[in-house]
Amino acid sequence: MKAKSFEEELEHGKEILQKLMDPEITLEESVKLYEEGMQSIRKAQKMIEEAKLKVERIEAEFRQEPER
Repeated sequence: MKAKSFEEELEHGKEILQKLMDPEITLEESVKLYEEGMQSIRKAQKMIEEAKLKVERIEAEFRQEPER
């Protein structure tokens, strides 16, 4: 199974939020969706952190290159 992109994780989180706002949803369904949503948020946060580290690494390399 292909990992979801950051944008797909955000979209999935929005879909879960819409489902949680349904007044007809049961408590059991709410808890299941909440857990699924938290997992999506965790994955998206990890992606952001990885991107931030990559940008910092690129910037550090750029600063170390001699000017031409």
